[in-house]
Amino acid sequence: MALMANLYVGTSGLQVAQNALNTTAHNMSNIDTDGYTRQQVSQGTRSYSTLSKSNAAVSWEQIGLGVNYNNCKQVRSTFLDASYRLENGRSGFYDVSYSTINEVEDQLQEMNGAEFADTLNNLWSAVQELAKNPTSAVNQSTFVTRSNEFVERAQAVYKGLTSYQANLNDSVSTLVDQINSYGDQISKLNEKIVGIECGGVENANDLRDTRNSLLDKLGELGNISYEEDIFGNVLVSFEGTQFVTTDHVNHMACDTSESPCQYNTPYWEFAAKTVTAADGTTTKDISGAHVYDLTQTVSTDMNTDVGKLRSTLLARGDHNATYHDIQDDTTGTYYNKNIAQSVIMNNEAEFDQLCNSVFTAINSVLQNSASNPATLAGDGKTKTTDYWMFTQTDPASCLNYTIDSAHLAGSNSTGFTVMNTQINSLLMQTPTLNTFKTADGSEDTAAATALKTAFTTSKYTLNPNVATTTNLQNYYSSLVSQIANTGTVSKSIADNQDTTVTTISNAREQIVGASSDEEIQFMIEFQNAYNAASRYINVVSEMLEHVVTTLGS
Repeated sequence: MALMANLYVGTSGLQVAQNALNTTAHNMSNIDTDGYTRQQVSQGTRSYSTLSKSNAAVSWEQIGLGVNYNNCKQVRSTFLDASYRLENGRSGFYDVSYSTINEVEDQLQEMNGAEFADTLNNLWSAVQELAKNPTSAVNQSTFVTRSNEFVERAQAVYKGLTSYQANLNDSVSTLVDQINSYGDQISKLNEKIVGIECGGVENANDLRDTRNSLLDKLGELGNISYEEDIFGNVLVSFEGTQFVTTDHVNHMACDTSESPCQYNTPYWEFAAKTVTAADGTTTKDISGAHVYDLTQTVSTDMNTDVGKLRSTLLARGDHNATYHDIQDDTTGTYYNKNIAQSVIMNNEAEFDQLCNSVFTAINSVLQNSASNPATLAGDGKTKTTDYWMFTQTDPASCLNYTIDSAHLAGSNSTGFTVMNTQINSLLMQTPTLNTFKTADGSEDTAAATALKTAFTTSKYTLNPNVATTTNLQNYYSSLVSQIANTGTVSKSIADNQDTTVTTISNAREQIVGASSDEEIQFMIEFQNAYNAASRYINVVSEMLEHVVTTLGS
């Protein structure tokens, strides 16, 4: 009877060796498949058959029943997976930051030869020529022309920055849609995997590969954490909030009501509240449903520098910044929390501050000069804007943003910003309207000198965190230097992060990747095991034949 049972032992060897060969062939056919994880057959011994028990014996008398096919498992490292997804998300964060800084440099025309600095220098040259001969009609006309060029060029640069903000805003919506899509796909894969594995017969390894690839992509977009439950579902949290659960996905959405420029604010749909007014109208309250708190300091220790979505939101900001965001903030608290961390908004505010300072300085000189036409007329009128260089227009809806009630009241309608400023139409028609002649007919050299002084007096700072003062002539170069330094630091961080991701990816690939040389060795090994099992069955068969033949004779 034991001899007959040995046929089952040999059969188990054939079956396991065949399964191992099939798995090896599957590995070899997917060597170049992205996201594929090497699979490995796990083998074990079957339960022994006990023939007799004796306490006097060293061991019981038992017969082995062959080899058992336990399962076909994936060869992965959960530690490297988690490290890769975190560091890849951090790499995505700094890649977006660096690309945004490059775009700012392009918008300031520092990369293609048409620098905004040329326009500022031309205006400064016109001021210098005017100081040499203030009553010259040519110099007066050149001064007005260069001032107009300055306004037009400044508006072109500022519009470029706001246009890129709009592009980033579109990217926010795209990223949110991607995140929701990845969550839905992971949820569907959970259902399929649980359905296949619930019988305990096989593992849905190829589906698990697809799910792992989705987790890799999701980790690039934000800070995720995840765990697998006993049924095979992967439960995912995104930025600390449950995202993929056992039976549903908590979707994100974008709201535009909180931003003065109608920019997208990501929020969790399940956490938003519907508010019903007395007249029956309903509004959505997302105050407690935000995905991010963007006032948090960007820190590796706190993992607030992870994910393309967070970086895109920080780079974009929530409005088109002006000099009010710097000058109206007396303590610097608002600036550091809401402006400094946004690449676009910070440069918009600093650039607008330069333009406001130029507009205000020139107008102040012309208003207070002894050659002001309103004064010379002797009509007792107040020195109005009729003869100033710059006047205000109606600003665009979101270009002059009152930062909060604690700051200058009415700051959204006072002061010159890039987009609410134009050249005085009277001066455009008659550039010599300001004659720079006093009542006695002499040259108003004091006004011309005051214009030069306005450009050379060092009393301006880029932002509340900069202590060094500069003048209007050098302000722009300081702004560009700041951007260049920030870009250098950002590039260094991005490059180092790419190196980290590459290192982790290579280490992970050594574990999960299938090697043709290694798989051929396994194939030879399992082929030999198959042949050995086959030979074993032949030997048992010959023994049985011999026994039957002998007994028959």
